[in-house]
Amino acid sequence: MVSAKNYKIACIPADGIGPEVIDAGVTVLKALSAASKSFTLDFEHYDWSSETYKKTGKYIPDNGLEDLKKHDAILFDVPDHISLWGLRLAICQPFQQYANVRPTKILRGTESPLRKAQAGDLDWVIVRENSEGEYAGQGGRSHRGQPWEIATETSIFTRHAVTRLIKFAFEVAQKREKKHITVVTKSNAQRNGMVMWDEIAAEVAKDFPDVKCDKMLVDAMTCRSKCAGGAELVGGLASYAGIDVIALRWCCNRNHSTPSSLRTWYALSSLAYQINTDTLPARRHPLRPRRSPRRLNRHSTNLQSRPHTPKPQYVRTHPRLRLRHITGKGIANPVGTFWTAAEMLRWLGEETAADKLLDCVENVCGNGVMTKDLGGDANTKQVTDAVCEEIKRCYA
Repeated sequence: MVSAKNYKIACIPADGIGPEVIDAGVTVLKALSAASKSFTLDFEHYDWSSETYKKTGKYIPDNGLEDLKKHDAILFDVPDHISLWGLRLAICQPFQQYANVRPTKILRGTESPLRKAQAGDLDWVIVRENSEGEYAGQGGRSHRGQPWEIATETSIFTRHAVTRLIKFAFEVAQKREKKHITVVTKSNAQRNGMVMWDEIAAEVAKDFPDVKCDKMLVDAMTCRSKCAGGAELVGGLASYAGIDVIALRWCCNRNHSTPSSLRTWYALSSLAYQINTDTLPARRHPLRPRRSPRRLNRHSTNLQSRPHTPKPQYVRTHPRLRLRHITGKGIANPVGTFWTAAEMLRWLGEETAADKLLDCVENVCGNGVMTKDLGGDANTKQVTDAVCEEIKRCYA
């Protein structure tokens, strides 16, 4: 008899409602592990937050990153925006978690801001470069406070990093039904780094003859996304036909206005990613997880190359979940965290359990057990308990 695999999970609830939804996620994961009997999970919690910073002057203690390396994955909520460099980037950059992966779809029982879009009508993934570009942290300021003050923000792209990101996005697209990738850049105006992106994408595409590849400028992609969400536009959903995976630098953010006919992968840079996914009508759906295979950089089953030192997978929930005005009230929506937990399991190689968990979450939503933000009247614990009971039923 094959013994169940064991995974060590680091939990970083961070700020706001993070502790509430991460606790709900851990509860559901424990129920799933017990019901499936195919794997076990050991959780270790880290109180790294803005409150910790106020008390100690540090978000991450000395040797904190070394401590994380002993884990297989990091289940991370969302830090306050002021802690970006001190907490989130302080984890993902040293671990070279270079691909930010954001799947998007409409869960059964939930409503989309797209008038005609229903469950099954939206299923796409955006892959963003997460280590270079505008996130490289290069630049500076001179002559502060003077009329001639100068500030520079330098984007950096290396062939190595762009190639690994594009290749990763192609691999994701190759596993999906549509086998279609759209590379989004701004190469008409940014004539060095973005042109190199286009060139490398064309080179990598030759190694994936079964994947259809096209490219689009980031502003055109944003317009296309907005048109898809425009209720007043005839055939709005049709404008997404053929999109499946999007690969970007960082300007093009993922968005929820894309219908399922897209079922697409996008590969984008970090800036393009932010612009695109934060400006689209569909983005208002509150349940999207974020993950990074290199913010999801697994030391044993790396989709790129195995690093020489262990780099745990890093999964985080949507920033919308740190809402402070409902902190401590027990009414936070935990579904995004459940989806995040499913994606974490998927990247750990437990795909069957991941699919089962997401199915159970959708079944619960389909039965109307949802928090108020989704039109229900349940609280965090009631939704969590319902998902746990559904897991037991599905495995019975």
